[in-house]
Amino acid sequence: MKNVTLAVEDKLLEDSREYAQRHHTTLNAMVRTFLRQTVTRSSPENWMKELFRLADEAHGNSRGWKWNREELYDRKVLR
Repeated sequence: MKNVTLAVEDKLLEDSREYAQRHHTTLNAMVRTFLRQTVTRSSPENWMKELFRLADEAHGNSRGWKWNREELYDRKVLR
């Protein structure tokens, strides 16, 4: 793994470190995650794979309810 030097405003660095601590991670881990997500989502194939992966993990269940066009456009159904 290579090291990278970044220039960051003092307040942003302080706030970022506090955020990382509150979320039980490190600033390095946050930057790596951000870069990984940004790079892998840049191609259409990758975001589509991610979409299907998330859908598979959601384990949604309509309990047999079937939508029809009128219900989809009837906002009262969503309330």
